[in-house]
Amino acid sequence: MKPIRSLSLLISTLALLPTPSALADALPPAVQAIEARGAKVVGSFDAPGGLKGYAARYNGQGIALYLTPDGDHVVVGSLLDAAGEDLTKAPLEKLVYEPMSSEMWQRLESSTWIADGAADASRVVYMFSDPNCPFCNMFWKQARPWVEAGDVQLRHVMVGMLRPDSAGKSAALLAAKDPEAALNEHEAAGKASTLKPIELIAPEVNEQLEANLTLMGEMGASATPAIYYLDEQGRLQQHQGAPRPDALNSIMGPLSKR
Repeated sequence: MKPIRSLSLLISTLALLPTPSALADALPPAVQAIEARGAKVVGSFDAPGGLKGYAARYNGQGIALYLTPDGDHVVVGSLLDAAGEDLTKAPLEKLVYEPMSSEMWQRLESSTWIADGAADASRVVYMFSDPNCPFCNMFWKQARPWVEAGDVQLRHVMVGMLRPDSAGKSAALLAAKDPEAALNEHEAAGKASTLKPIELIAPEVNEQLEANLTLMGEMGASATPAIYYLDEQGRLQQHQGAPRPDALNSIMGPLSKR
């Protein structure tokens, strides 16, 4: 994989992913009415009490729909048994959150990023990064032990949003002969960085930066650094800002060399 990659055209957001035709044809009118309000049914599952369960996405979240036995009514929410066990969590995890994590991770992989660390690192962490962001610089410093040990590859998805010259600086890093070296030199210098913005950004690079910023918004982030990683269950997790020590360890995983 190359350190810098271009974001392919995104036809739709996750909330607008097409429903499988077989499922769409089978949806009863009461469930279709929920879809008409913006939800997207992605699967069905068995439920007790004569109910029929449907898993749906709505505003990037999973919701459960329960069709009553008469087929004319839908209850939206969690279903609990007599012991108080949530019978909704497992179906939503399987039908909504696992596929959603995979899709979002693939979109991050296809974005334009600068690699920081070994390509064969056991863990990959993505961060939306602005060259003028002090908290991005703080996280870069926090990550050094894991990156230098070869445990983590940190992938900077470059954006330009904080200052008028942010896009020009991101473009300068992307256009550098060695983007990883240029990025690390800039971050290591901190406030003393001499990185000069590109005044006239090439159309291709400008398109990459705009696509990264669009992706950042679609993934629910509004500020940098926005950090994304896979937890031990393989589910995508997000952290906003430079993490505290306990969160840092969760993001970066075990450190093999100290």
